Amino acid sequence: MKQVEIKNMPELPYAMEEALNRLRININFLGEDIRKILVISTTPDEGKSFVAMQMWYQMAKSDTPSVLIDADLRKSVMAEKYKIETVNNEKLKGTSHFLSGNYDIRNAVYNVYGSSAILPNTDNVVNPSLLIQSKKFETMLDTLAEDYRYVFVDSPPLDLVSDGERIGSLCDGAVLVLRSGVTSKRMVQNSINQLERAGCPLLGIVLNRVEGSKGRYYRKYGKYYGKYGKYYGRYGRYYGKYYGKYYGKYGEYYSDYYGETKSSDEGEK
Repeated sequence: MKQVEIKNMPELPYAMEEALNRLRININFLGEDIRKILVISTTPDEGKSFVAMQMWYQMAKSDTPSVLIDADLRKSVMAEKYKIETVNNEKLKGTSHFLSGNYDIRNAVYNVYGSSAILPNTDNVVNPSLLIQSKKFETMLDTLAEDYRYVFVDSPPLDLVSDGERIGSLCDGAVLVLRSGVTSKRMVQNSINQLERAGCPLLGIVLNRVEGSKGRYYRKYGKYYGKYGKYYGRYGRYYGKYYGKYYGKYGEYYSDYYGETKSSDEGEK
């Protein structure tokens, strides 16, 4: 298998590292039937790619065979942001390259850490819907789910295009990443409805980039999500307890590493 290096994986503070470790543990609680996990947001700039990368990285560090698929074929910045490079200086080829060519998926993914792999996207395309709706995309996910314990799929935001719904219909469940103080209740409900329409169970919610000294955003969203948690059975039982709690408290570190502005202290939108 081809090899790549991730040269810009940040060293996180202990508190956030511990939060991510708890996240990994709770993913394992979901059972053997949860293998293909969609990581998605409602709008851009909510931290979904960061969360997807870190979920996969935590699994890799624990020697759990996992693969991360960059399926944001329109505006992906993952390869550039994390400086993903081949070890032999060959051209890095990614998801859109595989979907539009004649390649075996097992020869397309890149090994990174032990038994874990990644398929970045290096060539953004103007209209990737045909690639995502193709049988080849579905076969790719199913094949990787046979080879790896977890397949994490980083998808375009739900509010922008229909790609996320299509990908969700092929996954065993979704993790919805929200930026505190930015995503409105209406938008959250729309995202939940879209996932339901796609037949993709909501595994849980990551409330991201909440300043530790200000808990009112978590309380506001937590109260709202509690209304819907009852619909998701055993999935909500694990994820509802941990996701918002730990990411809500430590999500402030996200902006320190990626140069983005922390959420404002404005009221509900």
